[in-house]
Amino acid sequence: MKVSKVTQSTARRIFRLCTQKGQINEEHLRMAITKLSTEKPRGYRGMLQALRRLIHAEVAKKQVTVESAISLDKDTTSKVEDSLRQQYGEDLIFAFKTNPELLGGMRVRVGNDLFDGSVKARLERLQESL
Repeated sequence: MKVSKVTQSTARRIFRLCTQKGQINEEHLRMAITKLSTEKPRGYRGMLQALRRLIHAEVAKKQVTVESAISLDKDTTSKVEDSLRQQYGEDLIFAFKTNPELLGGMRVRVGNDLFDGSVKARLERLQESL
């Protein structure tokens, strides 16, 4: 379904009204969605779809995936968490995974940002340069 520019801008305005200090206010968002679905203004389906995309993008910004070749100890885990919270804010959701293919080091993904300090990535860059 194609969403018009007016519908898209209305959805962004609603989304902005439902956020406070960079965080989504779930109560306001529920009220806005309920009002949209009961009153059914012109283009309400497109607004709901655009709102869904905006919410999904906002939640994805807060997702952190940390991959390492071996499982990390609590001290290293807390250092990684503290460092990323200083850089990206307090409301991050962490997932720590073990990936033996990395050979060593870590790969950290925060939303769309990727920090790859793994041995595998270094070897691949070295192979490309030769």
